[in-house]
Amino acid sequence: AAAAALGLLPLGKTQSPESLLDIAARKVAEKWPFQRVEERFERIPEPVQRRIVYWSFPRSEREICMYSSFNTGAEDPAGGAAAPG
Repeated sequence: AAAAALGLLPLGKTQSPESLLDIAARKVAEKWPFQRVEERFERIPEPVQRRIVYWSFPRSEREICMYSSFNTGAEDPAGGAAAPG
């Protein structure tokens, strides 16, 4: 209410702070792949796992398109010939 009174927020709009769980999960997801987190720690509480996985996915349409495209050519990503399959 005080922020709205100071003109920092539009009237009728309030913001709730981000949870510590979300902040921590977002920072973990930015630095490490989830597979590495699973390998490193024996027990990760389910709510923590869910938030890390949530933040591991790209947010913008551009990033989603970039990560969802895959190579269908004759070469693997390392530049060598693809194994016959």
